[in-house]
Formats: sequence, C-alpha cells, structure tokens
Amino acid sequence: MTRTLVILLALAPAGVAHARDVTLKPLGEARLRYEQVDQDGLAADADALTLRLRAGVEAKAGRWSALVEGQGTLAVVDDYFDGLHGPATRPLVADPENIALARAQIRYASPSLALTAGRQRIALDDERFVGAVPFRQNGQSFDALRIEITPAKGIKADLTYAWSVRTIWGIDGAGARQQAVSGDNLFGNLSVQTPIGKAVAFAYLVDQDEAVMQGFRMSSQSYGVRLDGSQKLGKAKIAYQLSYARQSDWHRNPNDYAADYWLADVAIDLGGPRVGAGYEILGADKGAALTSFQTPLATGFKFQGWADKFLTTPPDGVRDLYASAGWGWKAVGPLKAVTLQAVYHDYRSDRASRSYGNEIDLLASAKLGKFTASARYAHYDADTFATDTDKFWLQLDWML
Repeated sequence: MTRTLVILLALAPAGVAHARDVTLKPLGEARLRYEQVDQDGLAADADALTLRLRAGVEAKAGRWSALVEGQGTLAVVDDYFDGLHGPATRPLVADPENIALARAQIRYASPSLALTAGRQRIALDDERFVGAVPFRQNGQSFDALRIEITPAKGIKADLTYAWSVRTIWGIDGAGARQQAVSGDNLFGNLSVQTPIGKAVAFAYLVDQDEAVMQGFRMSSQSYGVRLDGSQKLGKAKIAYQLSYARQSDWHRNPNDYAADYWLADVAIDLGGPRVGAGYEILGADKGAALTSFQTPLATGFKFQGWADKFLTTPPDGVRDLYASAGWGWKAVGPLKAVTLQAVYHDYRSDRASRSYGNEIDLLASAKLGKFTASARYAHYDADTFATDTDKFWLQLDWML
C-alpha cells in the first residue's frame, strides 16, 4: 500500500493544477446472496447468507479524476467454510467476512491516453488471464500503474505494472490464501479492430513472488493471440472467439514446463433464442503438479463451470467441451433483461484422455429498476476427478 500512496500523492498536485470545475459522483452498491453447497465426502452442507456493501466517491475535473471506494462483507448465516476460519467440515464458500479499501486511484484520460495509478480493478479481454473476480463478494483488485494508449482509431496498447494483487480472501487472508500477493506483474495487450473483429496480441507475466504461493510455482509467462468478433446474418447475430497462448515458468518458479491454451467459441443470438458451443483446452506438460496451464489471476467463475472444480488446473490439464441454450427478453411486464440459460460441460484430461466428469449449469435473471435478481444452479457429476457437487444461489444486486 505504501507504493500506492506514494504514486497517488505524486500525481495529485498535477490533477489539482489542471482542475477547474470539480464534479462529485457518489458510488454505491449492495449485494445479498444465499449460497448452498452439497458436496460428497463432507457430512454437512454449506449454507451461506452474505451481504456485501460498497460505497465511495469519484471526483472529476477536466481530464482528471480521483476515486475512493470501501467495501464490507458480512456473513449473516455462516454455516460454511470460508477458506480461512474453522475446520473444513463443510464445503468451501469463498466469501469470508471482510472490510477493505477496494479502490483508491487517480486517473487521467484523454482521447489518446489514459493513465490510472493506485488500487484499481483490471479486467483484460474475457478475463481468462486477468480479471476482477466480480462474482465473489470481495472481488480482486490490483495496486498498479496502468497506461492505455490509442494512437489511432481502432488501435490500442494497454500496459500494466502491478506490484500487489488484492485477493478475494480479505483482511484475514493467510498462507496460500493471502490478503495480498506481492510480485512484479506485467500485463501487455495490443489490440487492432479489423473487419472480422478485434485482434489482440498479449503478454501476461504473472509473478506470485511469495514462497507460500506454492513455493513460487504459480509464477508464469503467457504469450498469445486472440480474435473476438461478431457478424450479422439476417436477423441473427453470430459472435465468435478464437484464442491461443503458450505458457512457461517465470521468475523464481522452480518448475521447468511449457503448456498451451486453446479456445474456440461461437454463439448465435436469434433475437430471443440463443445457442452456443465451445472448446477450451488448458494443456499439460509432464503431468506433474503445477506444470499445466495455470491462470491464478483470472475470473475463474466464468470458465469451466460454476461448480469451481478447475480453478487450479489439474496436473494432466483439462479439456472442456461445452454447449449452451437459452432465451432472452428485453422486457417481460415490468421486468427488464430477462434471461434463461442452460450450459452443459464435458470435462476430460489433456494428457491420457481420461473423463473427469460433466456439469450442468442453469441461470435465470431479471432487472427491475436498480435491482437485479438471479437464481443459479450447478451440478457436477464426478467421474475420475473431484467429487459430486450441487450448488445453488439466490442473489439480489442493487446499484446506485
């Protein structure tokens, strides 16, 4: 935090010097969530009713802005293992009680240059490598300096140096689940808009530079390319993603490995009905622990199913073949953005071609004014990896 304060104090006079009319925008949001987990191998279920509150203020003056936001998480019903407290006799629900400074940043933004310094949320591309983990109550943020350069229309360079990752484990974080993880993280992202979509070349150097983080074995360097686009075909809209990356050990990681990442995803929106399919591979090298493709800074909940069985990639990697179907309505009576969705996943190992298991995920959500309500369900049917698990969520979000 010391480095963050130094940078903020250094930039503050520049912001004041260029200030004219200062506008203040209050920030506020709340989330109430019930999560229930039934996991084979544990005698008791998990029942978690948690409340998260965030509040802050953003001040703007010309091209300069400053933002401060705090957050707190309260366990109203705490019949669950939060990853930090008590014995793991119930399933893990990774939402420990917490109170924290979520964001404290200064930002300069012009049409060709944006500079953000301090504690901030960072979500790059689809968040497969670097994300804000918005589903978890505490989220993830970075003490970082980020520069976004737009030299011409459709071209953007996004460069970040992050010296601390503020994890979802909050103020009581310890051991491998720390409050924050130090290291010299470097994120580079160059994107170009093309007729078929946004083409991206990226380099993500993750430095988990602390021995408790698997003996430095979560440090890696990943280099890759990505295409994200959509096309209209009559009344239908076809969206697609293609991505490839190569990962290897970096910095003090004692493992010597190299593994590949592949993604192919397509979705069709017919103005109501929606279908999609994809195939994602996190490859393996030797079959030893942590020599497969790892993404410790990702928003993992978005990928490989909501049961969260593959947040750490198994030694033999994972291949996820999935298909989805759903329906969306712009409005149903007073409700807006009504969505129903079902997703099926089939998981296999990258090495040795073993069946890990399969999963079904279901979602229903709708908005009413400033409120968004959702219900989710995940069922993981284990074959040769992990255990059968059922998860159910009821969630209500409000935003100022």
